[in-house]
Amino acid sequence: MSSTETSEAGYAACYVQRLQHYLKVSGEQVAVSNCVTKLLPEEFKRIGSGKSHVEVLGLGSGGGEIDIHILKTLQSVLPSLHMSAEAVEPSAELIKNFQDLVARTSSLQNVPFEWHTLTSAEYEKKVTMNKAIKKFDLIHMIQMLYYVDDYAATIKFFHSLLKSNGKILIVHEAANSGWDILWKSYRKTLCKDVSISDYLSAGDIKVHIDNLGLKYDEFVVPHSYDITDCFNPDSEVGELLLDYMTEQEHFHQSLTPEVRKGILDLLRNKCSTEKDGRVMFNSDLSCILVYA
Repeated sequence: MSSTETSEAGYAACYVQRLQHYLKVSGEQVAVSNCVTKLLPEEFKRIGSGKSHVEVLGLGSGGGEIDIHILKTLQSVLPSLHMSAEAVEPSAELIKNFQDLVARTSSLQNVPFEWHTLTSAEYEKKVTMNKAIKKFDLIHMIQMLYYVDDYAATIKFFHSLLKSNGKILIVHEAANSGWDILWKSYRKTLCKDVSISDYLSAGDIKVHIDNLGLKYDEFVVPHSYDITDCFNPDSEVGELLLDYMTEQEHFHQSLTPEVRKGILDLLRNKCSTEKDGRVMFNSDLSCILVYA
């Protein structure tokens, strides 16, 4: 096992707290894991066909939960193949979580791992400077393309790192989901943070892939989660969720009353449905498989 660190530690601790709270409340990782389990085994068989070794690269791996599920699914589908994995994630704290998960996962004890505490742009620069460019059978980008400056260039570069019959798995918020409506409606207000300068949905990503002339398949994963607490100004749970969903430090303090009211009205009336008195946010996901 090895690790390459950047001079930047990655996200601030408050962001990691918001992310972990969001993942707990939303159940998003369960939805992505179910997608991997139900839709991808046959694709994994095609990826591994005729090979004795499979190499996997995760971009924006977070705490490693989805990476580990993908690797375990690959192992179950291709039990005779050797496997190695690399992960790119700018948060040192999340990389540590990933390493701890691997240490507790018996089936991965003999899998060589390499962790890079870098952004995808820093990793790309490092790879470009390295004359011996490593290629991969599977590259996955789980909810990470928001954090790049040039979506088409990023997809094109990592597509160039695919081996024969390899695939890129992109998981992103679906077109016309609640996320799509929220961030495009308030793009000028919300896209001011240095980490997210613009917003795109899976529909926008597909336009870039089409323009690159790449072949892909898409699977939409229906998903929703309860945001009722967001409409209670005294709820700490709702505040943390709003902070994450809008990329604000403190939603109720960072935005003007008019903007807060507009966002909350939009969340309730355009981005969600009501069920049994609860407000359920439309968080449909799109799984895009790009062919080598």
